[in-house]
Amino acid sequence: QDQLVESGGGVVQTGGSLRLTCADSGHTFDRYIIGWFRQAPGKEREFVACIGSNDALTLYADSVKGRFTISRDSAKNTVALQMNSLQAADTAVYYCAASGRLRPVLTDYSYWGQGTQVTVSS
Repeated sequence: QDQLVESGGGVVQTGGSLRLTCADSGHTFDRYIIGWFRQAPGKEREFVACIGSNDALTLYADSVKGRFTISRDSAKNTVALQMNSLQAADTAVYYCAASGRLRPVLTDYSYWGQGTQVTVSS
């Protein structure tokens, strides 16, 4: 069974950048759509971005379009989320997850990582 592990979280000032990485210990990573979600304190988990198995297709939440970029490195079995121009509203625990459908629907995603904390301070 695939296991996903997120890394790269931390504390950054408003306007700064962070790069999150999702790594997979299984052998079928390339077959999955990989998505990033986030959950802020007291709020529901929400979709951030996802990337198709062929890398050509990506989806982004309106709140991060133009600031975040999702990409896949098949050789390393990783998916990265480059986050630029970070704002306080981006503070959350970020999770990566695997799905068979390229949709921003949380219940589509079967395998989840443990999450990594991103804190944007002013």
